[in-house]
Order: sequence, then C-alpha cells, then structure tokens
Amino acid sequence: MNRSPSRRDFLRNSSLAGFGIATAASSRAFGFQNANDRPRVAVVGCGSRWDQRATGLKSSYGLGKDFPKFADIVAVCDVDSDRTERAAVLVKDWLGTAPDQSTDYRSIIDRDDIDIVHIVTPDHWHAKVLIEAMLSGKDAYCEKPMTLTIEEGQLVDKVCKQTNQIVQVGTQQRSMRQILTAIALIQAGRLGKLTRATCAIGGGPTSPALPIATPPKNFDWDRWLGPAPKTDFRLLAGAPNEVKAWSRTHYDFRWWYEYSGGKLTDWGAHHADIATWGLGKTETGPVTVDPIMVKHPVEFKDGYPVEADRYNTPTAFNIKSTFADGVELVLRHDTDNGILFEGTEGRIFVNRGRLTGAPADALKTNPLPDGALDEVYKGKALTSHLENFFQCVADRSEPISDVFSHHRALSTCHLSGIAARLGRKLKWDPEKQAVIDDDQANALVNRQKRKGYEIELS
Repeated sequence: MNRSPSRRDFLRNSSLAGFGIATAASSRAFGFQNANDRPRVAVVGCGSRWDQRATGLKSSYGLGKDFPKFADIVAVCDVDSDRTERAAVLVKDWLGTAPDQSTDYRSIIDRDDIDIVHIVTPDHWHAKVLIEAMLSGKDAYCEKPMTLTIEEGQLVDKVCKQTNQIVQVGTQQRSMRQILTAIALIQAGRLGKLTRATCAIGGGPTSPALPIATPPKNFDWDRWLGPAPKTDFRLLAGAPNEVKAWSRTHYDFRWWYEYSGGKLTDWGAHHADIATWGLGKTETGPVTVDPIMVKHPVEFKDGYPVEADRYNTPTAFNIKSTFADGVELVLRHDTDNGILFEGTEGRIFVNRGRLTGAPADALKTNPLPDGALDEVYKGKALTSHLENFFQCVADRSEPISDVFSHHRALSTCHLSGIAARLGRKLKWDPEKQAVIDDDQANALVNRQKRKGYEIELS
C-alpha cells in the first residue's frame, strides 16, 4: 500500500512539548507545523454519540464537535444516508469544508490520506472496523464497549500489539478528576486491602411486541446487521423517548443481545472498567461469575431468547464475579449509579458527580502527594479524554483508556451476560480466557459472524 511517509511520519514522531488546546485555526499549539499537518479523521457511524443533530434531533450532544479542535474531519460514513448528509453539513459548519460521504466504511478505511478513524457504530460492528483500521495503519478512537464478544477482544489485543497503533476506548470516566482521585486513594492504601467493588449501572428497559416493518429507503438494514444474524426489521411508533419509536436499530440496538449486552455492557463498560482498575485486576479476570439474580423481559432457552419481537437484555440483575484472591466485583441494577469500593480500612463511592466516604473526606487534612493524579494518568497532566488521545497520537504513548485493560474489564461484563443468558454460575480461566467445563458457555465467548462479515487478520 502506498503511504504518505513524510506527513504520517511527522504525525507519529511529533513531540507535544508545549501542547495546548488546538483549534481549527491554530494547530501550532498542538505540535504540528501548520494546518496541513493536522491529523485527518474519518468518522464511521454518525449516530447520537457522534452528534445528536446528525440523527435529526436538535440537541448538540456528542463528541463529534470536539474533534475539530485537534484534527480535520475529511470523511463521514453511515448506513443511514440521511445521517451521513446531516453529518456532512455539521462538519462544513465546523471546519468550512464539507467531508466526503459514504454509506460503506470500506471505501474510506484504506484511504492513504486518513490518519484516524472515529468508530461510532453499534457495538456489533466495533471490533471489525477497529481491526481493519489498525491493519490499514490508522489510529482510532473507538466508542465503548469495544467489542461484542470476548474473542473479539482477544483479536483486538493481538492486532494492536502487532501494529502498534494508538487506540483510545471511549470510557471517558478515566479522564474525570473524581475518578482519578478515587484510584489514587486506593493506590495510596487509604482504603486498606480492597475486598469488593460494586457497580450500580441501572436496569434495562422493556418494549412491547414490535411488528415487522419495511426499512426506510435511506437505511441499508442488511448492511447495518453486518456480522449479526439476518433478521426482520422491526419498528413501532409511540415510544416515550426522543425518537418516539421502539426498534431493533439505531439507539435501541443496546437492548438486543444480538448487537450489544444491555446495561451490562452499555454502562458496565464504564463502571466495571473503573472497578477493575481500582481493584488492580487489569491484567487478569475473575475465576467465577455467579448470576445471583437476573430478570429478562423474554424467556430464554439454551442461552437464546425464544421471542424475536421485543427487547431481550436484562431489566434487573445482581451478578457477582470473584477473583482468585477472593476479591469481588458486583454488577447490579439497583442503588445509586456509581462504583462503591470497599476495603479493610474504609470505603468510598464515586460517580460522575461526586466522590464520598471517609477516605475522601480526609483529603481536606491529608491530601494526596503532589503529582499523584498525574501518576495515575500515566504520567500526563489530566485533560479531556479526547485531548489525551491526540496527545498520544502525537507522542505514540499509550492512552489512558487502552485496549488491553478495557478488554479485561469488558470480559467480566461479557461473562456476566453469558451467565445471565444461561442462568448458571460459570468457572473462568483468566489465563486461557475460556469457560471451564461448559461448551455451551464457550460458544457464546465467540459468536459466529454472518458470511461475508468475518474478521480477517490480513
């Protein structure tokens, strides 16, 4: 493949001494010589996490609008052509130049002039797009959860090590001050020996039966399904949400095991990530996963829902994962959203809004040492999650939310989903990354991809 060695080598070797917030008009502060040296980004998936306005809503929520501070968006892609067109309009407003549009990511993933891929697809597409991006020499910002299955995480790990590409997972809690303070307190021994982390992540919703419907002309349903099983498009108007409909697609994909893992991976990817980090388990996994209580909105048989016309991920759950040393990580739907760390000498509760508990209160009179948060933040000063990514793109260091630790944390979430689907306790070998003496469970560790959508490592 022909590359652009001078520009790409510059991007890879740039120093960030004197790094500052960059804007579309000011790239020198970012460490690049001129505007032409700004990284060039392709967006794959233009849904609400990228920018809600691309979905037809008025809110500007989403990460897309922050990218022009650091890079040029040169291509946008979505299987919904309406979203692609709206995204192109937004990018032109931000940068003054309209990006190329596509409904097939393959047309842009291997372009020589693209340095970074922002992956904002539904979960079941994340790993395939990410792996192909890395193999084509691209860095990536991949929204969470990084994978649909444990095996996908193993493949992402392998390719990331092989290619040395920079990948930031969108678990932005790792770039929040109160979260870093909680981790620093734990690492300083302020809680004593940790015994348990409880992640309250909320329960999933239910839906009525959804009728088979005809996909909109602007929407490629078969392409959206991609590696997932072929099934009917379903839609029912009248839902009490912003899009006023229940469906199998767009935002609602989260509530179908075929494309996601419900709250276990949607919010679990955030909180289990922090819990695993705090517990010091980022290079291992649990040895047992016990679905103490799980409620699904549909009946399951042999790990699969018997009905295909309504949401099927858990609405309520209490699932306990236990590590070899007896430390526990619990995922549950009730109690206040956040993470409760319990140790032999204290406990703290942390979420996106607050950090509480006696060890946190004691910071007023017994502060952490200078530089403690920088040490937790892999030696860098705390900044936004996106800025941390672009710092690492320039200096080729590991981002705060690396694929390796995310895979381990997310494996606990995936195992919780498998245990929930089968309704039984699992024994897990964290070294071999396989379920022990349970072929049915191991079949869910790796789900077969639809023909034509397999992940290829070449």
